[in-house]
Amino acid sequence: MTQAIEQGCGAAGGCGCASKSAAAVTASINGVPLHAPAESLSEEDLRQRAYSELLRQAAQRAGLLAVGDLPALDGVLSEAASRAIEQLLAREIQIPQADEAACLRHYQAHTARFAQGEQVQAQHILFGVTEGLDIAALRQRAESLLVSLRCEDEAAFAQAAAEFSNCPSGAQGGQLGWLHSADCAPEFASALFAQDEANAHIGVLPRLISTRFGFHIVRVQDRLPGHIQPFAAVHAAIAQSLENQAFVTALRQYLNLLVGAAMVEGLTLESADSPLLQ
Repeated sequence: MTQAIEQGCGAAGGCGCASKSAAAVTASINGVPLHAPAESLSEEDLRQRAYSELLRQAAQRAGLLAVGDLPALDGVLSEAASRAIEQLLAREIQIPQADEAACLRHYQAHTARFAQGEQVQAQHILFGVTEGLDIAALRQRAESLLVSLRCEDEAAFAQAAAEFSNCPSGAQGGQLGWLHSADCAPEFASALFAQDEANAHIGVLPRLISTRFGFHIVRVQDRLPGHIQPFAAVHAAIAQSLENQAFVTALRQYLNLLVGAAMVEGLTLESADSPLLQ
């Protein structure tokens, strides 16, 4: 989290710097600034710059990047720094290949996720997001209606859709018909499809679905299961997914170790002093 420190010199500017009555701390890694003094960054952007700078400096210490490579205040790494960081991560983060047993366990635990051709019949109520709208108040309205509809029947849901939905389907009681995963926005599809059997819900879903269009209350009317792809057909994809997850975990641990050994000013980063888990 960025921290701002005000250095006041009195209303009259007795020190002769009335135009600089307050100064924000410049965030830095080991004394290297992450932004220009007057630049204001979001916490996430500042954190990303910090991690990039940590890796750039680590590549220099490892002899993979010339000491003369200079950081840029706009956070954009040089081509040489980008290549050096790739070499550094390839050397420091060794991820074993996911073996067949691990892939098979994942497949058996999430078999429904590998179904093809599944269809869901659903209706929804959309609380649309528009510019200038109070998002928190909109969510509260949607959640309040969701609670009241959990114990209602299809007719009550259709009436509520006609009254409250910002989707044209509201005129038809919110009916969306039979849907395939490809018919929906990704975030909408993930809430309806490829769920484990215990979560393959029929009725009003217990939580709102948030998409770029707004907040959706969804009622699942029926499901037609698809066919499950054989393990052999998805083995490679599962292995890649497990290895990607392992890499992300190891990279986070490596970054935390770099943070623990660095002098970080102007922001707070998670750190660790334990060895990198392989």
